[in-house]
Amino acid sequence: MLHINDLTFSFDKRVLLDKTSIGIPARHKVGIVGRNGTGKTTLLRLIAGEIAPEDGDIRVPNNWRIGLVSQEAPGGMESLIETVLAADMERTRLLKRSETESDPHGIAEIHTRLGDIDAHTAPARAAAILAGLGFCEAEQQRPCAEFSGGWRMRVALASALFAAPDILLLDEPSNYLDLEGTLWLEGFLKSYPHTVLIVSHDRDLLNTAVTSILHLAGGKLTLYSGGYDTFEETRRERQRLQLKLKKRQDDERRRLEAFVDRFRAKATKARQAQARVKILEKMKPIAAQIDARVAGFHFPDPEKRLGSPLMRLEGVSAGYEPGKPVLRDIDLRLDDDDRIGLLGQNGNGKSTFAKLLAGRLSPMSGHRRCSKKMLAGYFAQHQLDEINPARSPYDHIADLMSEATEARKRAMLGQLGFGINTADTVAGSLSGGEKARLLFALAAFQGPHLLILDEPTNHLDVDSREALVHALNAYEGAVIIISHDRHLLEACADRLWLVKEGTVKAYDGDMEKYRAECLAERGGRVQKDRNGGEASLKATRQQQRRTEATARAALAPLRKAITTKEKRVNELTVQIAELDERLGDQSLYEINPEKARLFSKQRGELAKMLEEAEAEWLDASEAYERASA
Repeated sequence: MLHINDLTFSFDKRVLLDKTSIGIPARHKVGIVGRNGTGKTTLLRLIAGEIAPEDGDIRVPNNWRIGLVSQEAPGGMESLIETVLAADMERTRLLKRSETESDPHGIAEIHTRLGDIDAHTAPARAAAILAGLGFCEAEQQRPCAEFSGGWRMRVALASALFAAPDILLLDEPSNYLDLEGTLWLEGFLKSYPHTVLIVSHDRDLLNTAVTSILHLAGGKLTLYSGGYDTFEETRRERQRLQLKLKKRQDDERRRLEAFVDRFRAKATKARQAQARVKILEKMKPIAAQIDARVAGFHFPDPEKRLGSPLMRLEGVSAGYEPGKPVLRDIDLRLDDDDRIGLLGQNGNGKSTFAKLLAGRLSPMSGHRRCSKKMLAGYFAQHQLDEINPARSPYDHIADLMSEATEARKRAMLGQLGFGINTADTVAGSLSGGEKARLLFALAAFQGPHLLILDEPTNHLDVDSREALVHALNAYEGAVIIISHDRHLLEACADRLWLVKEGTVKAYDGDMEKYRAECLAERGGRVQKDRNGGEASLKATRQQQRRTEATARAALAPLRKAITTKEKRVNELTVQIAELDERLGDQSLYEINPEKARLFSKQRGELAKMLEEAEAEWLDASEAYERASA
């Protein structure tokens, strides 16, 4: 059993763990959740012994091995299979010793132990893990150095899984996996014979692969039974009960205080008053459990809808080197209200296809037909590194709103989730989630007709991912999503396209069918919930999409009001600018002073109207936010 006793740890003058204790039984699969920055990764490092706590301790049985995925991707000339096999250090040590051992008893001891640890099946087990994570047989024989950093991180994960430690610690493993690899990992962890602690924001992984949720908030750890959905429901119920108890306690405290204040000075009631004072002193306050609000996402709707099809691809081939297309023979149609999830293993060309749709890559052959007026917003993880680290969110947004007033710029930043604490923070000091939020804002600022999101959730916690789902379902343009987050795809995508074997085609099936095919292809098995939980979850998500569609229709008048009022603000701003240009002409005051006074008066009236229009625009925006919350 893993025991965490009065654990305390601070970082940068901020308490992450505050005298918290928890016990995790052997062979439990535990998902660790909490908002970004609460200390989840720090907790894993403390358990692994990489850092020491300020106070308290962590206890595990002496013979237990703890495994944490290395943050340094292997990069030597050893093959992938050799690298993974080397992770079983006892097997490696025994094999090396067998080469030099001459004593018959020693040789017998070595081979007995090799049999005990099932060493003869090790190559097959290592190959199966690598295959599950997306490496074919030929790739397993290639040196690690030939692969990119993301693929080498998969090798590091494979090594940790193959070593089969008594406590397996995983920190956001799906961030460097594709959807297919994540589906395989779910099944592997579910049947893993030892204890697993996994930090993840992947809702489906937390519902499928774990049996308990460990919630980290306010420096305290709380263990809940069940997957993520059960945890959410249980936690909300606890909060409701705690708030009810707090209200009851507050009422009792006021009643006791009123008695003491009234009768403290009366001799006949002094003893009773003193007794109530002691009760008040012993009354332990109940804290109000109120979650910090997650800032929503805002994707402006296209100012003017375009007719369908939004885009048509006819016999298109695309790639980067002449004569070497990555994708070929693409014949697809994209309508103005399509919600499409893009499936396919990493390396098959999903990002290439996204660049083709966004107009960042021209066809090698065939035709990409779309209106010249079509705007595409493109989000990709690699773009996070392209954000100027010396400029703040305010600087980035101000560039796009050069004619707007300071109030409008700040209002827009607030609408995008950047309050007074982050709006003026340089991008280099923002968290990964905050950088992603800024990139979303820049990609969608002009109200694109098509929004293309390539792995949008890697830096978002569970609550922020849910906010992204709501924002995408409220957005009225077309959406293409590439993601390993199955919940995001099922909640937002109405159709699926598959990138496979050098082309892109419509996929005839749903996520469950694709999951079964992936697991069958990688040697896995589809494991259904005994009570049909997956079917129930699928039905719930279908209902959610219908609900979101209804909500979009209900919000349409509010969005139209925002657009109308914003247009009025822009008109007044232009009129004031024209008057300022005329008033800036010094000859006007000499030639026609009466007209100068008239222009000056008109400018004053327009400035007042602009102030009122901006207030109405802000009110409309707030009304929309309240209705969509």
